[in-house]
This record gives sequence, structure tokens and C-alpha cells, in this order.
Amino acid sequence: MTSLVIGAHVDQEDPVAEAAARQATLSQFFLGDPQGWKGPVVAYPGGAAALKAAAEAAGVTLYVHSPYVINVATTNNRIRIPSRKLLQQTVTAAAEVGAAGVIVHGGHVLKDDDPAKGFDNWRKCIDGLEMPVPLLIENTAGGTNAMARRLERIEQLWEAVTAASGGDTVGFCLDTCHAFAGGEELVGLVERVKAITGRIDLIHANDSRDAFDSGADRHANLGEGSLEPEGLVEVVRTAAVPVVVETPGGAEGQGADIAWLRERIDR
Repeated sequence: MTSLVIGAHVDQEDPVAEAAARQATLSQFFLGDPQGWKGPVVAYPGGAAALKAAAEAAGVTLYVHSPYVINVATTNNRIRIPSRKLLQQTVTAAAEVGAAGVIVHGGHVLKDDDPAKGFDNWRKCIDGLEMPVPLLIENTAGGTNAMARRLERIEQLWEAVTAASGGDTVGFCLDTCHAFAGGEELVGLVERVKAITGRIDLIHANDSRDAFDSGADRHANLGEGSLEPEGLVEVVRTAAVPVVVETPGGAEGQGADIAWLRERIDR
């Protein structure tokens, strides 16, 4: 039996019960509305301390995904400044529930902006961010002005982030669907990413409904999309870090995906 720490992105009301429903040892979830600007809310009965205690007792590792609206790279002050505030609130709340890390998307700059401005905005963000838990920047699938779509952009982003005070607390979350749809081959990808970042802290194991380099972020259940299964399995096996499936179908669909991965990693 593999020792793989694996789970799924689940509803936030009871991440511990959601892990059990999937025969998993990990849960990733939002703290509040992923599409809104309101501060984080712990929906678990009894609040943050109760959730932390329940997860520890059950042996469930928790990860928090930050809201999708966050974009600390943008030159638009009306987005960037609230993004920094909400990101700080999310990291602080994640520490209170005992999360192992907070995942955040790399963001993007405006159409006519120099991407260098976005990388520098990331540096400034990290400089001012208190990180009681690691912040894991996730690669994204689309956008010509995205900060983390292609490896050359991730390299520039990493140079900026690691130059910041506290940059050593920033990790990397590799999403297989985003990489494939973003134009990166999965075979050998772990080595190519680690040559840039020096680390991968979490894998989002997702199949892609769309074609290679499509730029479309649409997840499919494992083995049912456009990814070569061998490439997906290679990423999970060689990274050897915790894994989250963010696939359709609730407990049944995600439970099947978790079993699919475990079976292949054990081979």
C-alpha cells in the first residue's frame, strides 16, 4: 500500500468527514466565498480550534485554497491592494485551523503591461506578508500575461519571490491540468520545475477536458481527459509530495480518482 498523502478539494463545512468519505488523508478547501472579497470564515462547527483538533485526531492533513479573486501581480490598485489584504487574512486563518499551506494562483498583469511589473508586485507582496504557514504559488493554464503559465515565466516569478524577505517560506503547487493546457509536457516536468524553483510542495492531480496548450482550465476525472495517464502518474510519483484531486463527481468521483492514482503509484 502506498504511503502517498492524497485527498481532494472538498466542501468547507466538514473537511475531516469529507476526507473519510473519500478514504483519503488530506482535504483542501476554501475559507469562505472563493469568488468574493469578504474575509475568511471557518464553517466547521466549533470554529478553527475545533477543526484543527478534529483533523489532528483523524490524521487528516489540511490545505486552504485562497479565493480566486486574488491577484497580487496586477497594476490595478483596486484589485492588487485588496488582494494583498485578503491573502494575508487567508494565510492567518489557515494557520489557525492547522493547515499545512495556502495555495494561491500566480495572477496576471493587464494586457498592455510589462510582465516585469507583475513579478515586482509579487516581490513586494511577499516582502509585506506574514506567513505562519507556507504560501504555495500554483501554475495557471491560460493568459498571455499570466505570471505562472509557462516555465520561463515561473522562472522570472521565482527570481522575484526569492529576492523578497520571507521568500524561503514560499513553495510551489504544480497542477497537471494547468501545465498540460498551458503548453508544458508532463513527462520530465517535475525535474524541469525543480530546476527553477528547487522545490515542489503539492501536486494538483487533474486530467484536462481540453487539448494540449489550449489555455483552458477545465478539469476532468483521471483517465477520462486529454492527459496521457503515464505522464500524470510520473508527475505524482517523481514529485513524492502530497496530492490533491480537484475533479468532478463529489465523494464518489474523487474517491475513484484517488483509488486510480493509488493503484498506479503502487505498481
